[in-house]
Amino acid sequence: MVAFGLRRGEAAETPGAAETQDQASGHPVVERLIDTIAQVILGKEDCIRLALAAVLARGHVLIEDVPGVGKTTLAHAMARALGLNFQRIQFTADLLPADVLGVSVYDQTNGGFEFHPGPIFAHVVLADEINRATPKTQSALLEAMEEHQVTQDRVTRKLPEPFFVLATQNPSNQVGTFALPESQLDRFLVRLELGYPHRAAERELLRGEHRRSLLETLPKVTDADQLARMQDEARSVHLSDALLDYVQGLLAFSREASEFTGGLSPRAGLALIAASRAWAYLDGRSHVLPEDVQAVLPGVAGHRLHLTEAHGGFSKRAAADIVDALVRQVPIP
Repeated sequence: MVAFGLRRGEAAETPGAAETQDQASGHPVVERLIDTIAQVILGKEDCIRLALAAVLARGHVLIEDVPGVGKTTLAHAMARALGLNFQRIQFTADLLPADVLGVSVYDQTNGGFEFHPGPIFAHVVLADEINRATPKTQSALLEAMEEHQVTQDRVTRKLPEPFFVLATQNPSNQVGTFALPESQLDRFLVRLELGYPHRAAERELLRGEHRRSLLETLPKVTDADQLARMQDEARSVHLSDALLDYVQGLLAFSREASEFTGGLSPRAGLALIAASRAWAYLDGRSHVLPEDVQAVLPGVAGHRLHLTEAHGGFSKRAAADIVDALVRQVPIP
């Protein structure tokens, strides 16, 4: 599993940190969100922070891991703490696109068709076990994730704002799964793995209250309006020309190096910048550091790049090796 570095407590040592520390103390909602979700997801603050960074960057999150490690629970906890309406879609082999998007039903009363919205019309959509559905049903999410709208029966309908998808998937070697195509994977800003809890967290989990019971009492920390303001603030975090050079260097290396089967796209570059800004915002800073880029790089690049067979291919270490290669080979300006 890829490990994500934390940079908490370092803002005071950087230029201009005083004003960003004041901003952080003026927005305690950020840390309250993390602490609230961490009451349910024990020992995984790094994953919680990355998922929140993706939400603040207006992106979607793919959580990939074995069953039973808390993927669905994390999605429920985030939706509840953020104070957003929530819909869960259980993806199965017989799920149809209309089950996700909605369907028009003939109404005999008015003699016309009436559209019945599907579960996609929510602030937070949990696409649970997304890779158990057929590619046709998976593709029904593409327009929604990219353009925040749904076209059904030649009519385009806007989705509520904010809108984001939290998708879970089981490892592709498990029975009954369909691999997500690259075009679908590219719609997710970040991919993360929860992994097994460390021993102390697992002990507390085993002897504590059931996670589902805790979810029911989890307090609402923010709401849709406040989240939208936080997203705007995260988007305004300054990224210098030198950091842009660094991001472009990472993109160029991924396209030119022989280790990879293909390079990072411009969309991946935009995702890396947005996630880096959000990560800096979580740390209470008004500017991006190279460490912010490196912290979110595993989540942004791990599902978009693949090593060649000679360098490990699709092995479990592939994502970590990808990040190591990028960080090691691309100098910080």
